[in-house]
Order: sequence, then structure tokens, then C-alpha cells
Amino acid sequence: MQRQSITLAITGASGVPYALCLLKHLVQQQYHVFLLISSAAKVVFATEENIQVPSGKEKAQAFFCELTKAENDQITVCGKEEWFSPVASGSAAPKQMVVCPCSTGTLSAIANGASDNLVERAADVVIKERGQLILVPREMPYSSIHLENMLKLSNLGATIMPASPGFYHQPTTINDLVNFVVARILDHLHIDQGIVERWGYKK
Repeated sequence: MQRQSITLAITGASGVPYALCLLKHLVQQQYHVFLLISSAAKVVFATEENIQVPSGKEKAQAFFCELTKAENDQITVCGKEEWFSPVASGSAAPKQMVVCPCSTGTLSAIANGASDNLVERAADVVIKERGQLILVPREMPYSSIHLENMLKLSNLGATIMPASPGFYHQPTTINDLVNFVVARILDHLHIDQGIVERWGYKK
């Protein structure tokens, strides 16, 4: 059976734990993940998780497969200028894409159709093909520029999901807060999740 594919882009905002948690859940749900990691995101990996992302797509791919216990062909790491990657073309790209975390620089570039690297191009493709684009910004406070870019993208059909965890599930760990945000992303992707109780329901 052919796996359903999705694109996950990780950019240089704080919030790598969200990205790692989301990636692990996508793998568990048997998705094939096209993984795009910006240069700035690699710095955040080292800063927040003490993870040194290997250079070279093959080594990075093997690393993330081992980290998430994915099958060898379940994660495809794409270089930032790999223009012949499936995610760069409307005829081959997955119809769903998440940018998590999404830096405000990436937000601006996507809002203005820059397409200067594969993350921006992949998002541009999803927008033009009327697919599902979810952006997870992690910034505070937002400037008017940030808010205008979010409004522009929302009007184009993108879903803006700031990394703003709730507290009604009475979190006691950082993982609980991470899970809250990831659970909401999975909900919007229409992927079953049981990691956080829904409002009004008790296990």
C-alpha cells in the first residue's frame, strides 16, 4: 500500500521540540514525510535539543529515520536548493504541508511568493494547488508586518497556528505543552491522535 505523503518544513524559529514531536507522530501514522530543514533551523536544533543535524541529505535522512524509528524509505530529506524534488512541482508535491516552527522571515517570504529556497517554493506550490498549508509561528510580540503577512496568508487559505499551548488539560511537563500544540496540528491534518484530551471529554 502506498503511503500518504506530507511535507514538513522546519525553519529557524524557536520550537524544535514541536517539530520533532510532530515528525514522530507522522511516522507513527505511517506517513511518508518530505523533510525540509533550513540552515537556521540546524542552529536551533543544536541550541534547544543539543542535536547536531548531519550535513548531507543522505546522512541527515538516516539520522532522522533512526531518531523517529522510521522505515528507511519513510523520510525523504531534501536540500534547500533541490529544485527537482517532488515538493517543488505542482504535479508531484503532497497536498499537505506544515511549517513548524515557522520563522517570521519564512512567513514573509511565503506571503510574498519569494520562492528563493525549497521551503518557500514548496509552500508556494501548496498555495497555488489549493492544498493545505499550516504555519506554526513562534514569535512574540508580533509586529504589524508579521500580522499583515499572517492575514494575507490566511486569506489565501493557509491556516495560522501559533505555538500557543493551552492549560485546561493541566500540563505538568514541557512535553505536555508540546503535545497540546502537536495535537491541534494533527487535528487540522485530519490525523487521529490521542495524545491530549479534547475539551469536555475525560478518559
